[in-house]
Formats: sequence, C-alpha cells, structure tokens
Amino acid sequence: MSPTIYFIIISSLATGTVITMTSHHWLLAWIGLEVNTLAIVPTISTKHHPRSTEAAMKYFLTQAAASAMILFSSTTNAWATGTWDITQMTTPLSNTTLTIALAMKLGLVPVHFWLPEVLQGSTLLTAMIITTWQKLAPMALIYMTINNLSPMILFSMALLSSMVGGWSGMNQTQTRKIMAYSSIAHLGWMMVIASITTNILTMTLLIYLMMTTTMFSSLILSKSKTIQDTMTTWTTSPTLTITMMMTLLSLGGLPPLTGFLPKWLILEELTTQNLTPLTTLMALSSLLSLFFYLRLSYSTTLTLSPNTTQTKHKWRFKTTKPTLPLSLTTPISLLLMPIMPTITT
Repeated sequence: MSPTIYFIIISSLATGTVITMTSHHWLLAWIGLEVNTLAIVPTISTKHHPRSTEAAMKYFLTQAAASAMILFSSTTNAWATGTWDITQMTTPLSNTTLTIALAMKLGLVPVHFWLPEVLQGSTLLTAMIITTWQKLAPMALIYMTINNLSPMILFSMALLSSMVGGWSGMNQTQTRKIMAYSSIAHLGWMMVIASITTNILTMTLLIYLMMTTTMFSSLILSKSKTIQDTMTTWTTSPTLTITMMMTLLSLGGLPPLTGFLPKWLILEELTTQNLTPLTTLMALSSLLSLFFYLRLSYSTTLTLSPNTTQTKHKWRFKTTKPTLPLSLTTPISLLLMPIMPTITT
C-alpha cells in the first residue's frame, strides 16, 4: 500500500470517528459511521487472499446492515417526535432497534458472529484497529443515548457476551480469535454498567483499549498467530514475553493488576443496586475468560529455559526480525505495563 493511500485511509478512520463522536444530528452520526466503515474495508483486504476478501465482505455487510438499522431507528423516531436530536430517542421501537444496531456494530452477543471471523481473516495490525479504534464511535452513541436504551436488553446482552466470550475462547488456538472473544467478553462488562454509571464505563473502556493495544503490539512484534508461536517468544525477547504475560493476566482481571480494577468496581456497583444474581453470574463468567488467559500466559512462559523441547528449533535457526527493532518497540510496550497503581486501593 502506497503512503498516500495509507494516509487517506488513516485520515478517513480518524475523521469518521470524530464526526460521529461530536455530532448531535442522526444523519451526521450515520455519515461518520459510513466513512469509518468504508475506510477500514480496504485495510482488511490489503492481503490479496481469499480469507482477507471474505473477512472484508463480512465486515462490510454487517456494518452496512447495522448502519441501515441506525438510520431506520432515527427516521422512525424523527417521524414520531419531529426531532433528529441524538439524545431525544423516546420511541420504544426506535430504542430497541438502535440497541440491536449498536450491539451489531460492537459485536455483542447474539450478533457477534462476524467479529471472530473478520479478525481471523485480517492482519494483526488491522485486528488491533477493529478491536480498539472501531469501538469508539458506537460507544459514543451508546454514551449519548444511554438514558433512553432499555436496561433489561443491555443486561441480557452483557451477561450473554461475558459468558459466550469466555466459553468460546476456551476452545481457540488462534491468538486473533482469542482476542476477538476477549473483546466480546470485555464489551459485556461495559454494557452491564452502562445504564448505571457512565464514569465506570469510561474507565473500563480506557483500560480495555490500553490492554488490548498492548497485547496486539506484543503479538505483532513477536509475530505470534497461534498459541504455539507464543511458546517461542522468550528466545526472541524475554522482556516482551514478560510484558505479554502481565497483559494477559491483567486482561483476565487478576489482582493486583489494572484489569482487576474495573471488574471490582462494576461488581461493587451492581451489588449496591441490589442486582445480586446478575453480579454472581458476571463474576462466574469472568472465571471462564480467566482460564484461557491463564492458559495462554502459561504457554507464553513455558519456555523460560532454552533447554526445553519447544524452543530447540528457535535457538537453532535464525528467526525473522520484526519490522521495528525490539530495542525501540519493547520500551513502548513497557509504557503500557498493566500494573495497577496502589493509590487505587
């Protein structure tokens, strides 16, 4: 891809997200979402491979359907109320349609099936963009319309997303699919607190973006596409291996790492709202995610010694070097080291 095309795509991604996040009119928000979708589709299909083309087509069809549902819900609401203001969604039909459309945009259960397949057909860098930057625009719309969305629908989708994300991730060996189901599970935690307090929602989103960016950066540097690839990361860069392990444990919500903080606050807030059954189910579902995070972190640190069988070939043969030198990129990843400050306790 030429630098000019690359610059246009990155600019379009940034512009579409900013338009959606700053708009108060539904048509402007819809235009921003469409610009965002049209910018990411060529990025997915950069690799001229049938799997990449299939992933780009799945992403386009899903996002186009979700955008059409958003336009339909906003039009229905404008017909009934006479306003196109985003914060004035008062029609029940419009609210339900908008909730389903935004869930499809994000990849919440039960409209999540496109996310693992699209990430598996994309490069690691494109997968990182889809699971981080592409979540900002729909989350901004949820933030602006949360007072009108149905809490029961959000709670149901949140619980299902947390359970399906943890249960489905246990059977995966591809790191991109594992990160896809990790994204689904974390989105479930965000949705369960969205209708209660937006402050914790914002904090959870920021920590999720930080952790996911760190994990994908580590996978890109180590060129790890499967769990088996992560077993030989130690021979390339021990510091990167430790960073991956800490990030995985933080994603799993293991104390005293940063990922434990939002889950702790969410469970505490749900208990305060007398939602004890939902709190218990969310806490139990997090154990499913923690299992495959521990499994992946164990496989990452399995080869702490070069005498093990798994690392024999990696030490014997010369490996391909990353695009950027590890001496430059490893400190960048270390800046995102997922250690929770003691002041939070």
